[in-house]
Formats: sequence, C-alpha cells, structure tokens
Amino acid sequence: MAYSSITKPTDHFNPKIYTGDGTDNRAITGVGHQPDLVWLKSRGGDGTGYVSHQWINSIDGGTKALVGDQTDTQQTGTYLASFDSDGFTLRSGQNVNTRNMVAWCWKAGGSTGASNTNGSITSSVSANTTAGFSIVKYTGNATSGATVGHGLGAVPKMIIVKNLDATENWSVYHNSIGNTKFLRSNQTNATTTSSTIWNDTTPTSSVFTVGNGASVNGSGNDLIAFCFAEKKGFSKFGKYEGNASTNGTFVYTGFKPAFVIMKAIDNAGRSWVMQDTKRSSNPMNKELWTDSSIIEQTEVRSDFLSNGFKLRTTTTYVNGAETYIYMAFAENPLVANVSGGLPTTAR
Repeated sequence: MAYSSITKPTDHFNPKIYTGDGTDNRAITGVGHQPDLVWLKSRGGDGTGYVSHQWINSIDGGTKALVGDQTDTQQTGTYLASFDSDGFTLRSGQNVNTRNMVAWCWKAGGSTGASNTNGSITSSVSANTTAGFSIVKYTGNATSGATVGHGLGAVPKMIIVKNLDATENWSVYHNSIGNTKFLRSNQTNATTTSSTIWNDTTPTSSVFTVGNGASVNGSGNDLIAFCFAEKKGFSKFGKYEGNASTNGTFVYTGFKPAFVIMKAIDNAGRSWVMQDTKRSSNPMNKELWTDSSIIEQTEVRSDFLSNGFKLRTTTTYVNGAETYIYMAFAENPLVANVSGGLPTTAR
C-alpha cells in the first residue's frame, strides 16, 4: 500500500479556479500554500476568444510569463503583483483577470534561487525536496553533455525546459520514454529520437544532462527547467497501454488524483490532455490541452479513483490501442504515513 509522508497535498500542489473581474491587485486565496509556479489558462465560456497558457514563476517574478502552447520568448507584462502565503495577487492586464480561469499551482523553494554548482553549468535553483519539485534557471553554452544541477536530491522523472531568449519549442524528458527521445509540450507530435536534447543521458539525483540543441542549451541564452521527482502517495510519472474500450485501462497511482496530464507517444496528432478535480468530477469530462489555446472541451475521458484513474473512452487522445505517458498529482494519498492514517475514498 502506498503510504505517503505528505499528508496534505495542497501544501505543495493545488488547482484553483476563479472568474476574472478586471480588478487590479486582486488576491486569489485558498491555494493552500505560497506557489512558485502558477500555470494559468482561460477556460472560456465567457464569450471571449482563445487565450494561451501562461507559466509564471517566482524566480523571474510576476512581470514575466512563458506562453505554454507557443515557441515565444519570455514575455514581459502585468501578470501577478505577488506570490502570497495562500495564493497570488493578480494584476488587471494580460488576460489573467478578465475570464473564467484555472490556475495549477506548485510550491518550490521560494523566489530566491540558490546557486547550484553540481553541474558543469552553474544554475539558480528553487527546490521543494519534500514534494519533488524544483525550478532551475541556467545559461546555455551549446556544449553536448553539459550538466545542470536541479537541487532535488532525487532522480527527476520528468523535466520540462524552455529557452527564455529564443523562439524555441518546449522540451520534455519523461522517464518512460528514456533519454534518447523527447516530446514537445507545445506540440502534438509523437516522440522524437535525438541526442541533441538529453545527450542520451539519464538524470541523476543531482544533475540532468543536455545536448547542444538550442531548445535546452542555446549558447548564451537563459533557460528554465521545471523538474519533478516522484514522491510516493503524492506524484506519479509513468506510462500505460490504452485498450480502445469504454471499460478502459486502469492506471494505479497510489493516490486519489487531483490533476492528470496524458499524452500518446506513438503517433502524432494527439494532444496533451489535462484534467483536474476543480473543473470536473466523475466522470471527468472537462479538459484543456497543453499544446493549444483552445477553450475548455467537454468530453468524458476518465474516472478519478481512490488509488488511480480509469479511462472511460475509446478516443485515441487518451485510450486508443497505443502507448501513453502521464503525470499525476494527488488530491489525497491512499494512506498517509501518520498514526491512525486511513485509506482515502473514491470520488
């Protein structure tokens, strides 16, 4: 049974929904922690057009954002006024406070990144070793085999990198596809084989390795990496085989999920499907895509259970007869590693 030392997942990760009202310096509370990564997306349903994903982190501050579904360089604008003890404060511009919104919020180690010299490239790291999440900023040198310290003290199972200074795709490492391949979280492509991204080298408990590709190691460019280590009962990064049935594949995570992203890896044209418990309940039928600015779609995809998730569709987006990877974060651990810990219940 998956015992977890994290008894309250919202201390480290939580989705939050809100409706924008255009008020400047508006506080969004109820997140449960002071986030270091706020990933924002318009859900639609408010008579407005499509709006891109926006990634805002505490190291770079609330006036900087990355466009999650595009290759754009880091943008400057009026996004967040502050990262607060129980959420964040919005500014009125940049489409963060005028629409129906969802925010996925992670706690790292605070806004002051610590210098990390474990790799051949010195990095600035904000790390939450308890929950296995770090934000890593570094300057590329276009050298194959360069290493970057991530500060987790555990081997990352998933790494997402974006070049801040150049119009480059997002690069994704996932342990289930290995170190010779990569995915693009802003694209629907299948896995691509190349040594220029991860240099055919698996991350260690102290560093990850990059090739000479500009998307992960552009010469003189600032880059940022979001690194995730797996924590029992809180986070899981794995793969599953779809069965093309409404009585679909069951995926064991060891916790009741709060948030799951799924991606087909064998064939192109499959979006990264995002589901969470704040926008839907069983059957989980509200989704957004990391690779698109499209508004929230209504499609029955899965059930979130006390110990994992079960697919409820034949669609190739999440349950065709092919292979998928996923990342999942807990709403509740199956059993907390505390005196008198009790199993969680299904939704």
